[in-house]
Amino acid sequence: MAAATSLVLYVSFLAVVPPFFFAFYLPGLAPVNFCESSDKYDCKSTIELFVNRLDSVESVLPYEYTAFDFCQATSGKRPSENLGQVLFGERIEPSPYKFTFKQKDRCIPVCRKEYDLQRTEDKQKLDFLKKGMLLNYQHHWIVDNMPVTWCYEVEDNQKFCNPGFPIGCYVAEDGRPKDACVINAEFHEHNTFYVFNHVDIRIFYHVVENEAPRARLVAARLEPKSFKHTDVNNPDCSGPPMDISNKMTTGAVKIAYTYSITFEENKEIRWASRWDYILESMPLTHIEWFSIMNSVVIVLFLSGMVAMIMLRSLHKDIARYNQMDSTEDAQEEFGWKLVHGDIFRPPRKGMLLSVFLGSGTQILIMTFVTLFFACLGFLSPANRGALMTCAVVLWVLFGTPAGYVAARFYKSFGGEKWKTNVLLTAFLCPGIVFADFFIMNLILWGERSSAAIPFGTLVAVLALWFCISVPLTFVGAYFGFKKNAIEHPVRTNQIPRQIPEQSFYTQPLPGIIMGGILPFGCIFIQLFFILNSIWSHQMYYMFGFLFLVFIILVITCSEATILLCYFHLCAEDYHWQWRSFLTSGFTAVYFLIYAVHYFISKLQITGTASTILYFGYTMIMALIFFLFTGTIGFFACFWFVTKIYSVVKVD
Repeated sequence: MAAATSLVLYVSFLAVVPPFFFAFYLPGLAPVNFCESSDKYDCKSTIELFVNRLDSVESVLPYEYTAFDFCQATSGKRPSENLGQVLFGERIEPSPYKFTFKQKDRCIPVCRKEYDLQRTEDKQKLDFLKKGMLLNYQHHWIVDNMPVTWCYEVEDNQKFCNPGFPIGCYVAEDGRPKDACVINAEFHEHNTFYVFNHVDIRIFYHVVENEAPRARLVAARLEPKSFKHTDVNNPDCSGPPMDISNKMTTGAVKIAYTYSITFEENKEIRWASRWDYILESMPLTHIEWFSIMNSVVIVLFLSGMVAMIMLRSLHKDIARYNQMDSTEDAQEEFGWKLVHGDIFRPPRKGMLLSVFLGSGTQILIMTFVTLFFACLGFLSPANRGALMTCAVVLWVLFGTPAGYVAARFYKSFGGEKWKTNVLLTAFLCPGIVFADFFIMNLILWGERSSAAIPFGTLVAVLALWFCISVPLTFVGAYFGFKKNAIEHPVRTNQIPRQIPEQSFYTQPLPGIIMGGILPFGCIFIQLFFILNSIWSHQMYYMFGFLFLVFIILVITCSEATILLCYFHLCAEDYHWQWRSFLTSGFTAVYFLIYAVHYFISKLQITGTASTILYFGYTMIMALIFFLFTGTIGFFACFWFVTKIYSVVKVD
């Protein structure tokens, strides 16, 4: 409970102080100076290596380092983690790997593990290690807040630097090497596991100008290897690979873990740009430009259509309608002006629509501000957990706009149950997300995964919700209900006008389905990189592209909704409120379809628990995306309808 209290205080501090004040230094933490003798200079001579959670592209379940039977640190302080790191399941712990700056070491023993297959406890530990190798679980090591990378060549002689490396690999019964077993021809025994029990570490440093002999670490790379040491007590890093036959049922398995380390000076890499070599090896940027150009073409097409409607059709309609009063033989009204007495008629389920609009506004503002800070570099991968922390804190703080928008529109819809409205705004959508999140967390608890949120953190999240977000929502709703209802440019008739029979294309469902295609077309390439960063554990850093795509998405949703809204009004169908929300909100359905396609075609996830977790978290993202895009569509259509009916003369 003390941890929960401290977390609440920490996040409250984040809420009070703007995020950029404590993320002012863009590369992450302040630089640490290293030297050979820490007594003479203000620097450190000991380099500590920290270990993070282990994850796999074949499983959604990450595990703590201590869940596997690896070498454990006998002492050391665990680094403090922010809210974002806890929610993402990061578990950073000290390790037994400690180095002295510029001191070269070879084949240093770390620990020795022995498994007696006759003992149940030892067999369970070894089986869990085998399971980790079978599912290609990856270590994630950290030196000076910088990932230790494993760099290797991929297609077209390009170098890829992976911020993780496997714990081992498996050769199938048919002799087919899986995953990392392809790197060594000695890994050839059928139905056999090979443990990477040795690492060759290279640490690159850059001497600080005018501050010699101080230096800063600019890169850390390793190469995993497997050795069946001839003498486990005195390893020499030679011999055949460390193999564990899957057919072995008796005897003992002895594994000695070792490392070698070297230091190299690098004059080209500066400390402030030391993450560049990792990020540059990620998926190529020219695909991003293709995505942007594809989206821009869609936006230009829609903009041209909307401009044609506004400047030609609407301008002519308005001019003709306004001239009818002075014409003796005025023609009968037709088209969208016929429904002026019903256009602002309150929609059915106005309570639910206003609640969705409030929650969507909260998400929209939170997304915009978060991406803006990310574009400035404050939420880069070097600031671990900063992106998630910033998003959660901003969502909590923007409860006031949610309550205000929901109250204003509910009052304009003629609603009077203001207590129900404000309670639903504060609890409905966040409650659905939290319930889904809690169920997923129960599964993670059952699987003993590191992604399971501790009970104290859950209490802290609930405290943020109930103690900050809910009161702010009530404050916004108070001011929203206190103001007069939104004044519409035309009066609403008492008797509803009958809507004529609609053609197939102007019926609600086909229009809604068509309306979500164009916004999704703008984002689907960017969506691939986002899903990769979440499920394939790749770093996402191209926030400039993402912010641009966000702006394009807002424009596309608005223009597509306005376009379809105009067509429906010309067909004398005045039920635009829910249709405008669902038209752009239907983009979330295409997102769900794409997520299913991504799961089947791109991921290698196995296991019932991992599958449930994937689709459980995907449903949360789809709901957030639905509220976000639907709100954009409604506001765009509301502005359009208010604009066109405010410039026509109505008797």
